[in-house]
Amino acid sequence: MFDVAIIGCGPVGAFAANLLGKSGLSVLVIEQEANPYPLPRAVHLDHEMMRLFQSAGVIDRVAGDMRDTEGHLHVGADHGVIRYMGTVGRARPFSWSNDYFFYQPELENHLRDALAEYSNIIVQLGVAFEGLDQDESGVTLRLSEGRTQQARYVIACDGSRSAVRKALGIKLDDLDFEEPWLVVDAEVDGPVRFPDLWGIPEDADLQKLSVMMCDPKRPATIVPGRGNHRRWEFMLLPGEDDQAMMEPDAVAALVEPYLSGVPHSIVRAATYRFHGLIAERWRMGGVFLAGDAAHQTPPFFGQGMCHGLRDVANLAWKLELVLKGRAPDALLDTYQPERDPHVRAVISAAVGAGRYICMLDPQAAGGRDVQMREAAKGAQHGTAADLIPAIATGIVAVGTTGAGERFIQPRVGERLLDDVTGQGWRLFSRTPVEGGDVTVIDLAGLNDSGAIAAWLADRNADAVLVRPDHYVFGTGKPSDLITRRDALIAGRAHQEIAA
Repeated sequence: MFDVAIIGCGPVGAFAANLLGKSGLSVLVIEQEANPYPLPRAVHLDHEMMRLFQSAGVIDRVAGDMRDTEGHLHVGADHGVIRYMGTVGRARPFSWSNDYFFYQPELENHLRDALAEYSNIIVQLGVAFEGLDQDESGVTLRLSEGRTQQARYVIACDGSRSAVRKALGIKLDDLDFEEPWLVVDAEVDGPVRFPDLWGIPEDADLQKLSVMMCDPKRPATIVPGRGNHRRWEFMLLPGEDDQAMMEPDAVAALVEPYLSGVPHSIVRAATYRFHGLIAERWRMGGVFLAGDAAHQTPPFFGQGMCHGLRDVANLAWKLELVLKGRAPDALLDTYQPERDPHVRAVISAAVGAGRYICMLDPQAAGGRDVQMREAAKGAQHGTAADLIPAIATGIVAVGTTGAGERFIQPRVGERLLDDVTGQGWRLFSRTPVEGGDVTVIDLAGLNDSGAIAAWLADRNADAVLVRPDHYVFGTGKPSDLITRRDALIAGRAHQEIAA
C-alpha cells in the first residue's frame, strides 16, 4: 500500500513525485510511455514555478536549461503595439524572472532523473492504467498485463485525454473556445526577423519577447526558446486543411517572413485545437485530477503547465499532513475550492485574449486596436504574472490583508529566502512566539534589506504566516494566525468555505 500513486510522469507527474518523495511519503509513479515524448510541447513557465522547483530540490538540475526572457508583446492589425506585458527594468520581488522558456524533453528528463535519489519512490514505465476501484482502505489500480497496485490516494496527471478522468466519469466544463492552430518548432541559427513593427518600448528586445501578431490576415505567435529553439503558432483560417498546412512547403511559406536568409531547420509542425476546459470535479474519493487532466487553457499567456505545477504544490503539503496523521481527510476537500477559481480566472483571461487575438474581420480588428491603445494610455503595463489571483477561500485567513497572495522571496545576503529559512509553514514576525510545527523567523535577524518589513508595512501588519506552497495564509498577530491555522487544518476548513 503506497501513500500516493501518480498516474503519468510528464512534467506535472514527475514534479509531484519529487515533491512528495522529499516529504518522505511512499510514492508509486505509473507511466504508459517508456521514454519522455521527444518533441517540445509546453515551452513557458514563470517565477513561481522556479520557486517550486526550489521546493522540490530540483532547481540546480533545471535552471541551466531555462532561457530568461522579458515578457509578452501583442501587435495589432497595423503592426503597431496594442498590449505590452514586459518586465525590463521592473523589480523582481520573487528574485526569479517573470518569464522563462525551456525545452520540454530536457525538463522531463531532469525531473525523472531526480526521482532516482529517493528510495521511497517506485517508478514503473511502460505500464498502462486500465481502471480503478475504491474502498475505505484506499484505491486499487488495475494496470496492464493484469497487474494491480494499491495506494491511499491517487493523483491523475495523465493529460488532456485522461484515462483516469474518463474512468471516473467526470465531465468537462466547456468555456466555449476552440480554435485550430498550427504549431511549428525550429532550430534557428540567427535572430528572428519581424516585419515593420512600431510602438515597441525602447528597452524591449524582440528576441527576448513572446510576440503575438493579432493580424486578421493570419494571427500568429512567435516564441523564444532555450538555445536556438524557436516556436511559431499560426491560426488556421476557415477552409484550410490540417494535413495540408503541415506539409513542408506550407510550413516554409508561413515562417519565411521571419526567417528569410536565416539558417534554420524545422523540428516539427503539428496542428492543435486550443481549448478552454475545466473538470467539474477535481476529487472523487481518494483520486485527484491535476494538470491537463483537470483543465486545459489556450496558450496565450503561457500558463498551461504552470497551472498543473500549482495543482500538485497545493495538494502535496495537504497530503503530507493527512497521511502523517496531523490533519483529517477533510483537509483535502479544500483542493478544488482553492484551485478551481484560480485556474478559471486565468483561463478566462486567456480565452478573452484569444477572442481578440483570433479576430479575422479587418474592420473589427482595427476597432479593437483603437480601444486597446486608448485603454493603455496612462496605465502602468502589467505582466502575465499579474493575472494570477489570490486564493480567496480554503486554508487562508480570509479578511486579513495579503491573505492568499504569493509571498515574496527576497535575497538574504547572497542566498534566496527559501534556501535560508527552509520550507513548510513559516511565520515572519517581529515578536517571538511558540510556533509548534511552524518555523518562526525573527525579522530582526534576517538580512533581507528590509524587504519583508516593507511588505508588512504596505499591508499594515505585524506578522505574516506563509503556507508551504508559498501563498500567504494571512497577516495579523502571530499567536492569532497560528490559532486560526490550526483550527482550519483540524477540520473546520469546510465550514469557512461554506461561510
